[in-house]
Amino acid sequence: MKKLTKQLAALAAVIISFAAFDTAVYAICTKPCLPDQSSGMQAKSIELDRYLPFDDNSGIVDIDSEFQLTGELPVIDGAAALYPICSAFVNAVYPKNSVRFDGSDFSSESKLRMRNTRGAYKAVVDGDSDIIICAKPSEEQLRYAADNGVELELVPIGCEAFVFLVNGENPVDDLSIEQIKGIYSGEFTDWSQLGGKKMPINPLTRNAGSGSQTAMLSFMNGTAIKKNPLGFIGSPIGFSFRYYVEDVVEHGNVKMLSLNGVYPNKENISDGSYPIVSNFYAVYNKSNDNPNIGPFINWMLSDEGQYIIEETGYIPLSAGKE
Repeated sequence: MKKLTKQLAALAAVIISFAAFDTAVYAICTKPCLPDQSSGMQAKSIELDRYLPFDDNSGIVDIDSEFQLTGELPVIDGAAALYPICSAFVNAVYPKNSVRFDGSDFSSESKLRMRNTRGAYKAVVDGDSDIIICAKPSEEQLRYAADNGVELELVPIGCEAFVFLVNGENPVDDLSIEQIKGIYSGEFTDWSQLGGKKMPINPLTRNAGSGSQTAMLSFMNGTAIKKNPLGFIGSPIGFSFRYYVEDVVEHGNVKMLSLNGVYPNKENISDGSYPIVSNFYAVYNKSNDNPNIGPFINWMLSDEGQYIIEETGYIPLSAGKE
């Protein structure tokens, strides 16, 4: 009886220890999976506050451009991770009175919006946004466009790395692409199979239609993602775009993994040695007749636009690869 009691106590301790995994991993891998309008997405307003255009205390890259948009101003929208770029673009070439912010969100009259990837793709199809800055659309998003008779034009404007994250105490620092695929397909279920401790792997995923989940499905290339039934008592692995989690990695108990022996720093992304680098795009409806769409996107591809992309923390188009 004593032996059974000890075993149960030990099991309870393991469950409590591993279920309460690092809060930073939760914040960057699980919290963003909550519905956009849920209470868990209150961080959205904080991000908007931090990167407002025409604000002396803003965290955006601030440049003065001779190129200025006038007349029919395109509504620009996009992914949360790319919002600082959108805001810096607006700050550089839009008039100040084009942005309306009520302290928590942009108003319907504002030419700058931030609806996240799923909302932005819906908005550009519905005609509520003219240009969105996002990763590639999901199959569902492409189908929604086709069902509404909309043909989307995707113009690559920059590059970013797709990265995988684990708890900072996890002894595993490097995995191969095939090992990552093996984790998410169910081939590997315990970190000891990959050089780590005897501990279940908890492979986290994101909401369908998010930029990260779409990128993950592309990475898996048709292989089904399977949950580990014991993952909830184990140590997690998650995924995101590098920019979105870089600050958390720097200040939290989280680390990005090297892939095939290459760490996802800017140098390795720029020279193409990091193996998962993809473009992000300026996306618009091909039938949209706003005369400023073409000139604005051309400016994004200019030295000034690419400078904003680089200084924000992403990789300029000329430096990366698809």
